[in-house]
Amino acid sequence: MSPGQGGAIEGKGQGGDTGTLGKLMALLDLVAMSDRPMRFTDLLSLSGQPRGTLHRQLTHLVGEGLLDVDREGRYQPGIRLLNLASRSWARNELRIVAEPHLRRLQEQTGETVHLGVLRGVEVIYLDKVEGRQSVRMYSQIGNASPAYCTGVGKAALSTMDDESLGTLVAGIAFQPFTAWTHRDASALLADIAAIRARGYAFDHEEHEAGICCVAAPIRSDRHNILAGVSVTGPSYRVTLENLECWAPLASTAAAAIINDMHSLLGPRR
Repeated sequence: MSPGQGGAIEGKGQGGDTGTLGKLMALLDLVAMSDRPMRFTDLLSLSGQPRGTLHRQLTHLVGEGLLDVDREGRYQPGIRLLNLASRSWARNELRIVAEPHLRRLQEQTGETVHLGVLRGVEVIYLDKVEGRQSVRMYSQIGNASPAYCTGVGKAALSTMDDESLGTLVAGIAFQPFTAWTHRDASALLADIAAIRARGYAFDHEEHEAGICCVAAPIRSDRHNILAGVSVTGPSYRVTLENLECWAPLASTAAAAIINDMHSLLGPRR
């Protein structure tokens, strides 16, 4: 949850009461996902925690190096998170397996290639290979974007069964990022039906104006992965014909990633 979303932390445990770890993680999320350092009063309003409890939680997180606090009492992510994120990224099996296929896809198209994995209603960018002509865009490794308005996210959503998809989509708070963003569940579900029929997804400037992409789904039940791989470029020089030409290449890369996941890593135990 970001500061702009507001609201209290929802209970996940029995009786709607989150455990200590869950509350700490929710608080850490609030600070980490904010676009600016947060004051105690900001966190008090957003977390829904009593003042004394919140103070103890923040003290613990600062003591562990997961949060930093500046001279003005503003909280921001701690340097220890960077170390943890670096180790997680370096050891991620999907990223390691996918890397050569992402680079090959970038060489074939000349455009920026993304690997994203579905987490709830968001897609997390796990890797990115810049195109020959780098374009400024929101996507960065580790960033999260709404799944309903990104090519990678919609590709991943298309691999879900209807019941799971319906439940997930019902919980989406649709936000119009551009004039082409889906505004409701019916529009998104119609798009996903089309994605399933053709085998790949488009993002026609739905999350960022001036940015478009084509994406292919990646699904591995053995490894509990719902993901996608995309080719992205600026709309001023990337046409629908370009995207259609890149679709088979993206699909081939996705299939190769799945094949390598299964053959190199084997089944989960």
